[in-house]
Amino acid sequence: MKFIKSKIVNTKSLIIIFISVAALTIISAVSELQQSKKEMINLMQNQAHSLIETILVSSEEVLYAADEVEDEINKRLLNNSAIINILMQKNRINNAILNEIAKKNDLFRINIFDKNGNLLFSGSKSGDVRTPPKEKLMERLSPIFSGQTDTLLLGLKKSEMSAEYRYVVATAGKNNSAIVLLLKPDDLLEFRKRIGFGILMRRLATNKGVVYTALESEYGILAASENVDSLETIEDSDFLTKSLNDSVFAWRINPFKGEEVFEAAHPFAIGGRTIGLLRIGLSLKPLNAINDRVKNRILTIAIILFVFGSVILLLVFVRQNLDLMKKQYSTIETFSNKLIQSVSDAIIVIDHDGKIKVINLAAENLFHLSDGRALGKNINDVISDETCLNSFAENAPMRQIACVVNETKKILLVSKSKFADENKNANTVLIIKDLTELKELEKQLARNDQLKAMGELASGVAHEIRNPLNTIGTIVQQLDKDFAPSENDEEYHSLAGLVYKEVKRINETVNEFLRFSKPEPIKKSEFALNEMLEELKAQFQAHLEQKGIILEIENNFSGTVNWDRNQIKQTLINLIQNSAQSIKENGEIYLSVREEKGTIILSVKDNGKGIPEENLGRIFNLYFTTKAEGTGIGLSVVQRIIQEHEGIITVESKVGEGTIFTIKLPVG
Repeated sequence: MKFIKSKIVNTKSLIIIFISVAALTIISAVSELQQSKKEMINLMQNQAHSLIETILVSSEEVLYAADEVEDEINKRLLNNSAIINILMQKNRINNAILNEIAKKNDLFRINIFDKNGNLLFSGSKSGDVRTPPKEKLMERLSPIFSGQTDTLLLGLKKSEMSAEYRYVVATAGKNNSAIVLLLKPDDLLEFRKRIGFGILMRRLATNKGVVYTALESEYGILAASENVDSLETIEDSDFLTKSLNDSVFAWRINPFKGEEVFEAAHPFAIGGRTIGLLRIGLSLKPLNAINDRVKNRILTIAIILFVFGSVILLLVFVRQNLDLMKKQYSTIETFSNKLIQSVSDAIIVIDHDGKIKVINLAAENLFHLSDGRALGKNINDVISDETCLNSFAENAPMRQIACVVNETKKILLVSKSKFADENKNANTVLIIKDLTELKELEKQLARNDQLKAMGELASGVAHEIRNPLNTIGTIVQQLDKDFAPSENDEEYHSLAGLVYKEVKRINETVNEFLRFSKPEPIKKSEFALNEMLEELKAQFQAHLEQKGIILEIENNFSGTVNWDRNQIKQTLINLIQNSAQSIKENGEIYLSVREEKGTIILSVKDNGKGIPEENLGRIFNLYFTTKAEGTGIGLSVVQRIIQEHEGIITVESKVGEGTIFTIKLPVG
C-alpha cells in the first residue's frame, strides 16, 4: 500500500489555491445574484397576478352595468324601429323622414328592404346611401323575410363596403320587410370609455408602482389610464395574441415611454364571453433598487469570504504537515476497516473484559446481528450457544466446532489469536469460517457417488436377474398350462400361480432399479412456483384432513423458476408423503418457500415421530428404508433430482419432535 508523503506546499501551489478560492467566491456571488433576481421576478409575477385577479373581481360589476347600458341602446334602437314601423303602416315613410330620424337619434344609417332584399328606403346622418351585397343581405335577414322572427340583434358586424364595424339591429316591417338600424361602434366604444370601468383604470394607475393599466380588444383600447396614448396592438404582438387565445396569465419585460416595465396580461371575460385583454404595467424601479442592495450585500459577503479564505489558506499552509499525518492515519484506518469488512470470514475482536471492540459484516450476518448493536457488549450477551462460547474461551489456536446459531446447526472453523493494545491489555481476535454449506455439499457429493455406484451395481444385477426371471416365468406358465399331475391338481396349479406372481413382483422391482440407474433427463422450463404450490395443496389437503393433518404452505417468492416442473413436484410429493406417514394423528406439515441471493430455499417440516440419529446419515442411501412396505428408493430419487438441478438437500430431525427437509435450488 502506498501512503501520502508529507511535503511543504510551494508558492505556486499556494497561488493556485488562492485563485481557485477567489474564483469560487465570485461564482458563488454571481449565482446568488441571479437567484435573487429570479426570486424577485417570481415575486413580481405573483403580485401582478394577484392585482389582476383583484381588478377582474372588482370590475365585474362595472361591466355588468356596461352590458345593461348596451341593453338600453338595443331598446332605444328597437323603439326607433317601432316608430318607423308605425309610419310604414300609415304609408308615411320616405328617405327624408329616415334621414331626420337618423340625425336626431345619432344613428349611422337606416335601411328598409322588402322581402326580396330590394332597398325600399334609406336614411343616414351623412346622407350616404349604401347597401351590402344582396346575397349577404338575404343570408343575414332571412329569418325576418321568411317570418320566422320579428327581431334580430345582430350586434357588431364588419361592413361589406369598408373595413369598419357597425352595430346592427333589424326588425320586421310591413309585408315581411326588414327595418335595419346601424350604429357606429366608435360611439359605443367611446361610451364605454366614459363609464365606471374607465375611471377604475385611471385610478389604478395613480397607485405607486403601477405605470399604466389598459383593457384592449381586437378593435382597440376599450379603457386605459390617462398616460396611455397608444399601446402595441394585439394583432401585432405574438405575446398578446397567445395570452388572449390561450386564456392564460402571461408576463414580459416591455418598454413603455423609454422605461422598462413589468407588463402582465390576462384575458378579461364576463359571463363566459371574452371582452378583451387586461394589461398592467408595473415599475421595475423597486426591483432594481432591491437588486442594487443585493449586489452590495453580496459584494460585502464576497469580500468577507475572500478575506476568510485567505486566512484559511494561511492556516492550511502552516498546519499542512499535521493534516498530512492525519490523512495518513485516516487512510490506514479506513483501509483496515474496509479490509476487515470486505473479507468473507467472520472477524470479532474482544477486549480483556469480554466486550466486542470490532465486528465485521460477515460476523453480523453469521450470528444474525445488525445495525452495530453488538459493539461494546459482552460476547456472552450477544451469542447464546454454549458450545460456541466454550470454544471461543479455549486456548486452541484453531478447531472445528458444531454449534446452533439462531436455531440452525452450523459447522464453524474457529481461528484464535491474541495481541496487546497500547495499554498492554490482552485482546482476542476470532476468525470464524462457516463450513456448513461446504460440509453439506461434501455429504451430498459422497451420497451422489454412493448412489451412482449402487445404481450401476443395481443396473448390472438387474440385467443379470431379468433374463432368468423371464425364463422362469415363461416355464412356470407353460407347466401350469400343459402339465396336469395325477393327484393334488388344485394345489399344483395354486403353487404354479404363486411362483408366477412372485416372479412378476421381482421383475417389477428390477424395473424400478433400472429406472433409478437410468433416470429420465431433466427438462427445464420456466413456470410460476406459486401455481405448482397451489396444485400440491389441492392434491393433498382433502386427503390429509381425513387423517387429521393440517397442510400449511407459506410462499414468500412471487417470481418464476427454471426447473423440471414434474420432477420437482414429484420431489415435494415424496417429502409430503413421508411427513404424512411419520405423523400418527392431529399433526401438521409446514411447507415454506423463500429466496436468498438468487437461491430458492424450500423447507418441508412436520411434527411427526422423527428419525433416529443413527439413521440420519443413511436415509438417502439406495434401498434403505424403515417402512414395512417401502422400497428405499424414494429419497434416493429425491437426492438425484436435486443433484441434477445443481441443488442441495439436507435433513434435520429429533425423535418425538419432527423432521425438516431443506432444499436449496438456484432460481434459474
